[in-house]
Amino acid sequence: MSTRLRIVLAFCLLSVLTVAQSKYYEAYYPNANITSIIGDNTTIWFSTYGQGIMQYDIAKKAWTVYSSQAGNAENDFYYCIAVSKDYIWGGSSDGLYTYDRKRNTWKKRKFALGGEYGNWIRSLYYDESTGYLWIGRFKNLTRLDVARQKYDDYDLTLNNDDRTNNFKFIKPEGDNYIWFSTEGGIYKYDKALDISDKSSLEFFSSKENGFRGEGDYVSVSSILSEKDYLWFGCDEFITNEKPQFNVGGLYRFNRKATWTRIDKRAGLPANGIKSIIKTGNKIWLALYQFDKDSKSEIGKGLVIYDKRTGKVTPVNLDEIKISSLNITALYYNGLDIWIGTDKGLWRLEFHNSFAEFTKKKSKK
Repeated sequence: MSTRLRIVLAFCLLSVLTVAQSKYYEAYYPNANITSIIGDNTTIWFSTYGQGIMQYDIAKKAWTVYSSQAGNAENDFYYCIAVSKDYIWGGSSDGLYTYDRKRNTWKKRKFALGGEYGNWIRSLYYDESTGYLWIGRFKNLTRLDVARQKYDDYDLTLNNDDRTNNFKFIKPEGDNYIWFSTEGGIYKYDKALDISDKSSLEFFSSKENGFRGEGDYVSVSSILSEKDYLWFGCDEFITNEKPQFNVGGLYRFNRKATWTRIDKRAGLPANGIKSIIKTGNKIWLALYQFDKDSKSEIGKGLVIYDKRTGKVTPVNLDEIKISSLNITALYYNGLDIWIGTDKGLWRLEFHNSFAEFTKKKSKK
């Protein structure tokens, strides 16, 4: 038996999914603090806090960086990104930055409503089917009709609770719905109706009709949509004074009435969830723990949850030379798994054939 075959069989027996199912890994931009990742089968886009916006061309294996250091942008600090064939949008704490890809020019949009925090852009989603850019701000939700360059602001505050209008995360569900996460719960929006119509929105929170009534509030950080279930990864924020404020965990929802929670009791190392992705029957979770004393988030690495068995498998980050336990963003496009951290970016070429396993050194 060859040495290589013995290695492959060993990984199979040990179920070390991280390396055994990845043909190779590569590391990029070791000083970059990755804040979000989006993409398709041709291009992957990354927003960073400090190094601008990065673009990776899959076919050419080439990078383009938009930053002050590169000389093609004036801002380097972004929380989120959205892209169309004509524009790149970056969300910052000082408004919305737009790059015109045809004219090679940038402009910044400041919002009048919402005060200072109204210009903190925390999530972006471009809906190609409607031509709308959805802008999740710390205060208020904004819809941009891209073709008309028309902005409409929406205050979705419920029951005089400001948290229900503090937007954090936007995610589509198929062609018919969009989910808007807030610090007080999450809205399901029916795209067949105008959002100004109250009947277009359904709200889920721990106080109303969801999340098993656990926690004082629910703040969703990541969503996965499947045929039978929705999966919600939630923030953890607990203090000695408010031990049940945001309890975190991964929730499975059957779209009717049944909620199931996966948390430390089920084997997770921590309850705070930054990001989730799916590969087959596996859900990858980037975890953190909120420290009550320092009141800060402590990265707890990456685990894989098997939907069939309920088994939680920690990912050995040393195998792919990831030096930080603070995983900030995950993305999977069917070809590669991209892992963003506060100290760089990694790409795993995901492959289901153990026999084709090879290992390459990461580029520093």
